[in-house]
Amino acid sequence: MASSVANSVANFDSVLIANRGEIAVRIMRSARLAGLRVIAVYSDADAGLAWLQQADQTVHIGAANPRESYLNGAAILQAAKLSGAQAIHPGYGFLAENADFAQSVLDAGLVWIGPTPAAMRAMGNKAQAKRTLLQSEHAQAVPLLPGYQAEQQDLPFLEKQAVQIGLPLMIKAAAGGGGRGMRLVTDSSHLAASLHTARSEAELAFGNGDLILERAILQARHIEVQIFGDMHGNVVHLGERECSIQRRHQKIIEESPSPAVDARLRARLGAAAIAVARCCGYVGAGTVEFLLEQDEQDQQFWLMEMNTRLQVEHTVTEEITGQDLVAWQLQIAQGKALPLTQQEIDARLASGGHAIEVRVCMEDTAQDFMPQAGRLGVWQMAKSLRCENALQAGELMSSHYDSMLAKLIAHGENREQARLRLLQGLQETHLLGVANNLPFLGSCLRHPQFIAGQLSTDFIVRYQTDLFAALESPLQESAVLAACVLFAAQHPAKFAPELQNFASNAQAQWACEFVLDGIKQRAHWQAKGNLWQISIGQQQASVQILACQTSGLGKLLSLQYDGKRRQLAFYLANEHIFVSCEGRQFQFQSARAAKGAQQNSGIQDGQIRAPFNGRVVRLAVQEGQQVEKGDILMVLEAMKMEHSLRANRAGTVQRLAVAVGSQVQPGAILVEIA
Repeated sequence: MASSVANSVANFDSVLIANRGEIAVRIMRSARLAGLRVIAVYSDADAGLAWLQQADQTVHIGAANPRESYLNGAAILQAAKLSGAQAIHPGYGFLAENADFAQSVLDAGLVWIGPTPAAMRAMGNKAQAKRTLLQSEHAQAVPLLPGYQAEQQDLPFLEKQAVQIGLPLMIKAAAGGGGRGMRLVTDSSHLAASLHTARSEAELAFGNGDLILERAILQARHIEVQIFGDMHGNVVHLGERECSIQRRHQKIIEESPSPAVDARLRARLGAAAIAVARCCGYVGAGTVEFLLEQDEQDQQFWLMEMNTRLQVEHTVTEEITGQDLVAWQLQIAQGKALPLTQQEIDARLASGGHAIEVRVCMEDTAQDFMPQAGRLGVWQMAKSLRCENALQAGELMSSHYDSMLAKLIAHGENREQARLRLLQGLQETHLLGVANNLPFLGSCLRHPQFIAGQLSTDFIVRYQTDLFAALESPLQESAVLAACVLFAAQHPAKFAPELQNFASNAQAQWACEFVLDGIKQRAHWQAKGNLWQISIGQQQASVQILACQTSGLGKLLSLQYDGKRRQLAFYLANEHIFVSCEGRQFQFQSARAAKGAQQNSGIQDGQIRAPFNGRVVRLAVQEGQQVEKGDILMVLEAMKMEHSLRANRAGTVQRLAVAVGSQVQPGAILVEIA
């Protein structure tokens, strides 16, 4: 370990970022402030994207498939050689926790901006981390969950170990995180299938199918502690983050400090996190993750894992400490001491206020958060929030990488102020063209249990009925807004050409028809001075169109509706018009487009179509096989996660249109059941 540290101490004037998108842009910002030359790498899927223009130099490293580009260590090292880069920053994900890659960077004479390979091997693998800690003098300072972390990994043996540990049980990928290779088992009949799927996901995401088993703590909080170590033996923590709001075991809302942690508990958590770091001589940025049980008297917590890298949610720690954590990474890699002492950090934490972050992801929340892909039509950021992103309207969002598009962060003097600022910012943010979770994030932030700070890792599952009910827009209001979009589209000189056929030129009276939520609506407009009176069935509303401007491939429309000023965004794609207004989203069709779609529809009961871009990784049936409604037919992989497709009726598999390894497009017929 000492030689790895020594090799990495150097002044450098250039850094290659071995990552993409949002985190690449984030690192570029701090690197430029440090006076460094920045080199970005890109795959075929990312060629030509706007974020690459922020680098001083770009190097192509391979095909869209991550294994041929962002996971291809040899290609990245070659890019460093071609560009003259002196250091490599891995960001998070991809090769960030790959000890072999880190060692190859050092062997090439480059600076690795991260922990030593020895520390990564000790702590980056969950199983090895617990073995390392148990053998360390610091073992007594860190509580460990009962489980299995040994080297024997054949599935029948793991199944026997799981039975001994008992249910509920958590299965985890030993070599990585982010929800990949993770399964909660509460029913013994699901154990074998869960082990198989977890291994498959782990191999796909991390190239390592090893699993660990742990007793599951239900209704616990997910609390993590940010730590930093330098090459002079100093280790500090920068407080905790609450990361309990999750779907598919992946975080979507994070905040700091945790509403459940007081100064005394923070000191205990910080001491445990520092003990974990010291057991392996840790250098650089890391995160130690714990489960906190809900018993307010006992406040028992358990170590889950250590992430040997910067985390997505480092932004909230930056907000409450006033520190640039990427700058810290760069300074530590140059051999400098930590910028602050623990006492100085504690003082900042005591007066740093509160910060909340939401992850904006392209996914269909109503369909079990299935990942999506597509062309970004409108992207309008709220000016009141910190926004970490690499987006530009008009760009194609690929299905090859993670579904996270952006991070929105609000800071306040207290938690409620931060929450309200974030909600206001979400209402000012418009994202159209790909299905996304913006409205769902707002629903979570408004939930009474979130407001009260009563959080747990099963928050979304427990309150999903409330959360999804809150997303439903009143049909009458949506109808008025849809009519306004069609009305605005009548001005050929000012609006998108593809919308001109919806209406003729404006007159004192005007009518339009459209289909919303499967219901045909007819709106009649009557001019009254500078206002319009809209009649939709028995409903009437007064509207004044104030302004409309181009935004990406869509439009931003300002209007006065029943005395309230509103801004909405709209975008036409595939005969559907997508609308975003005040944190809500809906879509509709013109009556003409809906009629044509109905006539051309070939979707029938028994046809299973691809819900997103993906790759077939497993077939569970064959032609001629009898199936029941709900049976698993196949498994698709997209964005490093596996998704089971199930039969929508009982019958016989008449046709399998794909094979294992097939790449499929949204809407493609995969299976036909007779």
